[in-house]
Amino acid sequence: MAKAKICGLNSPEAFDAAVTGGAAFVGFVFFAASPRSISPEQAAALIARGPATGGPLRVGLFVEPEEAAIARALAVAPLDILQLYTTAPRAAALRARFGLPVWRAIGIARPADLPVAAEGADALLLEAKPPPDATRPGGNARRFDWTLLRGWHAPCPFVLAGGLDPTNVAAAIAATGAPIVDVSSGVERARGQKDPALIRAFIAAAG
Repeated sequence: MAKAKICGLNSPEAFDAAVTGGAAFVGFVFFAASPRSISPEQAAALIARGPATGGPLRVGLFVEPEEAAIARALAVAPLDILQLYTTAPRAAALRARFGLPVWRAIGIARPADLPVAAEGADALLLEAKPPPDATRPGGNARRFDWTLLRGWHAPCPFVLAGGLDPTNVAAAIAATGAPIVDVSSGVERARGQKDPALIRAFIAAAG
């Protein structure tokens, strides 16, 4: 049905569940305001637990990052994809600078928010616009109206995120045709604490 990305991994148990459960992508948050934030060194230690080849692709999440922050993370943790909260031109520049695929996050609230061009991104991550009092541009456990995607022609692969969990991910895929689904808080037992059983259930429900 769809490939699953488990984002905000910050413990060995959660990482192992994502790998053994068959996640296509594992995500690490390098943004201090997030309760799931970890250091590049912590991410590297988790990545080292995975298979040398054939495992999930490793995604690093950055918010309006300086080049130095990405360079520092890459010097320690072998990432495959950069997930960026920034403008399209900046995302394209960072893609060129580091030579890695870029997923650019876009907040959706109305049809006009839907992107009509990839603008240099390899994929677009669609999630609800953050509430006015949010401290983070994403990862706020909110879903947008999936019916907005009816008739929309994706300019490149897209990732559906926001408010997903094991109970609704199959319906989300059916409603949107998303090739990739991204979850973080929807597989947590408490804020910032992943539940291995929920991780496995989400992956199974998505695929």
